[in-house]
Amino acid sequence: MTSGRNEPRVGLFGGTFNPIHLGHLRAAEEVREALDLDRILFIPSRTPPHKRQDPLDPIAPAERRLDWVERAIAAHKAFSIDRIEIDREGPSYLVDTLEAIRDRDPRARRPVFIVGEDAFAEMGEWRDPKKLFVLADFAIMTRPPGQLEDLAERIPRIVEADFEFGGDGRSARHREAGTRLELVSITALDISSSRIRRACRANRSIRFLVPESIHEAILESGEFASLRGEGEEYEHG
Repeated sequence: MTSGRNEPRVGLFGGTFNPIHLGHLRAAEEVREALDLDRILFIPSRTPPHKRQDPLDPIAPAERRLDWVERAIAAHKAFSIDRIEIDREGPSYLVDTLEAIRDRDPRARRPVFIVGEDAFAEMGEWRDPKKLFVLADFAIMTRPPGQLEDLAERIPRIVEADFEFGGDGRSARHREAGTRLELVSITALDISSSRIRRACRANRSIRFLVPESIHEAILESGEFASLRGEGEEYEHG
């Protein structure tokens, strides 16, 4: 149950952030403005359960990724970081994170979890999806080309019957819990963490793909230096 409207409305932006980049920051800012959120909590995952560990494309250590996020958001007064998944041993299951955040203050206003449309479509395969959708509201980011216009096209089938959809298809309300789903259109920026890692391995510039505050730190860390033959490139999602 939510409290009064005077309570701050908080967005939760989880991810591996391997590394964090300007696309993450711009998306968070646009969702914050679109939904009138008071602040955004960035939640780096310690051990993402839904990402395949690839020894040729490793995930940087949790504390290093946390440091990059802290530096990247330091200048934005509405952005802050939450160590909840970094400090918890084992896989970073979203349902555990949402329950823990709720238990901190059961009277607080329900948080808004920010997720991309592809990840949203896969959430039926995540741990305890029926519970997930009663613990938080969800902002589903969508962008051109092929921009999603109807939630019913991507909502996990296991929870589809739990929601009543708005007339325009861009919002839905949980029939029992009252939690909401809402599509949020964001700017299409052709930036991804995998692109940045590939650029590092190929010794190409990543300037203006990542915040200047972490540009040198990423390069000096050597985390994404080439693990394959000189000049060899490959695709990885």
